[in-house]
Amino acid sequence: MKIRKMDRRTFLKGTGVAMALPFFENMGPLPAKAVGAAAKTSGTGSPMRMVCIGNPLGLMPDSFFPKGEGANYELSDLLRPIGRHRKDFTIFSNLDHDISGGHSAVHAFLSGIKDQDASDWPEGNISVDQRAAEFVGTRTRYSSLVMSTGDGDGDLKCKLSWTRNGVNVPPVTRARDLFKALFVQDDPRLLAKHKSAYDINESILDVVNSQAKMLSRQLGKADQEKLDEYLNSVRELERKLGMSREWLHKPKPKVDIGEPGEGDLTYTVPAFYDLLALALETDSTRVATLGVPGNVNTADLGLVGSYHGFSHHGKAEKLRQGLFVIEKFQVEQMGRFLDKLKTIKEPDGQSLLDRTMVLIGSGMGNGSSHSNKNLPLLLAGGGFKHGEHKVYPTENHKRVPLCNLYGSILQRFGLEIDQFNKGSGTLTGLETA
Repeated sequence: MKIRKMDRRTFLKGTGVAMALPFFENMGPLPAKAVGAAAKTSGTGSPMRMVCIGNPLGLMPDSFFPKGEGANYELSDLLRPIGRHRKDFTIFSNLDHDISGGHSAVHAFLSGIKDQDASDWPEGNISVDQRAAEFVGTRTRYSSLVMSTGDGDGDLKCKLSWTRNGVNVPPVTRARDLFKALFVQDDPRLLAKHKSAYDINESILDVVNSQAKMLSRQLGKADQEKLDEYLNSVRELERKLGMSREWLHKPKPKVDIGEPGEGDLTYTVPAFYDLLALALETDSTRVATLGVPGNVNTADLGLVGSYHGFSHHGKAEKLRQGLFVIEKFQVEQMGRFLDKLKTIKEPDGQSLLDRTMVLIGSGMGNGSSHSNKNLPLLLAGGGFKHGEHKVYPTENHKRVPLCNLYGSILQRFGLEIDQFNKGSGTLTGLETA
C-alpha cells in the first residue's frame, strides 16, 4: 500500500491536548528528540529552583555595568540599591546571543534563538526556563509559572518563555489570577470539568498509540527509530496526565495573605514578587519567569512619559534620568525579592536564596540604539560563588555565547547536558560554593 505524504503540521487535537506527529523522512526535516527526565533534588533533599526576570527594553549600560572586574569592582549607580547583596550575585559583561534586530530580537533572551529560526535547531527555540520545566515535570502543581506585570503590546510584550515547538507561553498578567491559581481551591464543578478533560485526553492517546502501531509496519528502519522517539514522548505525556490528575484532588497550600487587588506599577510588581516567593516556598513550582512589559504606566513613579519613550533617550539627560527611575525601581524590587528569599529557611537549614537561581536581564543591550549586544545580566543565589564582575572577551573569535551561562544554570538545576541551544558548553569561571 502506498503511503501518502503527510503535511508537516499534522496535529491530532483534543480537549486540552495537541499532539504533533514526528517528522518522518516522507514528511521532511527530522523530529526533535523526546524528553522526560524526572526532576531531582539536591543531595540534602532541598530542590533547586530557577527564576528568570526580564524586560524588553534593557538597562542603560553605563548605569548597569560596574567599573573594574573581579571581586574589587565598583558598584554602578543602578546596582548600588542592592549593594547589601553584593556577595550573593554576579554580574556578567560581554555575553549575548550574537543576533541583531532590536525589538524584534528581544524575545530570544532566554533561548538565544529567534522564533523564525526555531526549525533549524534540534530543540527549537525552547527557553532555559521551559527546559527546566520539562525536567521538573509534574513533581510540582505547576511545572513553571510564567508571569508579566502587564499585557504589553507588540514587541513591548514580555515574550520570555518558549516551548520546544516554538510556542510562546502566555503569561499570567493579573496578580489576583495568580493568587487564585496558587492558593484558592477550585470549585467542584471546575474540578469535574478538568477530570473530564483528562479522560478525553487519555482516550486520544489510546488512539495515537493504536495508529502508531499500524503505521510502524509501513516504515523503514530510520523512521522506526523516529517513531520510537515519538512514542516515548507519548508515554511521557501519559505519565504527566496521570500525575496531573493527582493534583486535582490535592489541597492547595494555605497562606497568611489576602487576595491582591489591582493597581499601578508600584503595586503590581511587589505583589507579583510576594506571590512568587510564596509559590517557591510552598513548592507549588520550581521554575518561574517574571516580565515587566515596555508599555507600563510610569505616572506612579512621578514621571510624565512612556517607558518606551524614555528608553529612546538619544543621550538626552532628562530622558535618561526618567529611564533611570524606571530601571532603579525594577532593581530595587528584585533586591526586595532577594531579601525575602534570604529570610525563608529550607528544611535542610539553607535559605531559599541558596536554593534559587535568580537571573535578571534583557534581550536588549541598549534600548536607545536598539543593540542586542552585551546584554545586562545578573545572577543571584543558587549556591554559586558570587561577588564578582566577570568580564568576557570582546574579540569576535573569542566571544562567549550567553547560552553557556544557561548551560551552567541547567546543570546546576540537575540536568545532565553538555550544552544548551547555541551554547558551546558551560560558562568558564562560574563555580559553585
